[in-house]
Amino acid sequence: MKWTTDNMDPQDGRTFVITGANSGIGLEAARALGAAGAHVVVACRDTAKGEHAVAELDGDFDVRRLDLADLASVRGFASELEGDVDVLINNAGVMAVPRGRTADGFEMQLGTNHLGHFALTGLLLDRLRDRVVTIASGAHRFGRMNFGDLMSERHYQRWLAYGQSKLANLLFMQELQRRLETADSSLRSVAAHPGYAATNLQSHTGNPVQSAVMWVANHVIAQSDQMGALPTLYAATQDIPGDSYVGPDGFLEQRGHPTLVGRSGAAKDAEAANGLWELSEELTGVSFPLAPATA
Repeated sequence: MKWTTDNMDPQDGRTFVITGANSGIGLEAARALGAAGAHVVVACRDTAKGEHAVAELDGDFDVRRLDLADLASVRGFASELEGDVDVLINNAGVMAVPRGRTADGFEMQLGTNHLGHFALTGLLLDRLRDRVVTIASGAHRFGRMNFGDLMSERHYQRWLAYGQSKLANLLFMQELQRRLETADSSLRSVAAHPGYAATNLQSHTGNPVQSAVMWVANHVIAQSDQMGALPTLYAATQDIPGDSYVGPDGFLEQRGHPTLVGRSGAAKDAEAANGLWELSEELTGVSFPLAPATA
């Protein structure tokens, strides 16, 4: 069976927090969950854009400001959010942007895509009731964790930095699941990727030529953002095991309907996952109330 939102159970009474839900697959996930009866917290940098995005959607939405490139904003969001959260969807991200730094001095892609979400998850952990969904990418396959130059201070190559940040997403997902199991927690940690979906992510790379090429690819090769959101929705609502990775079932996982997919050997490296976790706690100042998992 090809899974679609028609197969999704009603989500009445459940609360979802989705980062970057003002556009792209985050918005499409919010649209589907809202229509299914969920309360959806739209966490985004520009609340005006967020309010505009959900204004005509059917559902119960709460737009809150969150800038993942600023740990003060992450802490503020977490402290102001009231009540329990059934599912946290770590969706927001930047891709292949020019060299830049977050407010806390981190390389922009690692800081936004991984460290911001790491801190957010840790700060909300005691209020989470079901699962954490981390959105990764097929780009994790060319990613390498360069612990000797994690912030790309000696050499910056935008695509390699992006691949590293997406690999970090999967290592975080894995290590979080291991620590949850060690703590005998009922929470689960899973991940998803959209394949090649047409969103505005590809047109905000900071390189006019690259953005133009990807704009063309969006219109010729990519699947819709609605289809790209299906793996996210599947991972967020279906009864799948912790440490699962969901992606499209088509050729090279670029398009299609959601299914469980594999990941690179580097994304299964328990030692790297634990090392990244410990370093992330040190960099963000956020410690999880979980015992370390054994390798």
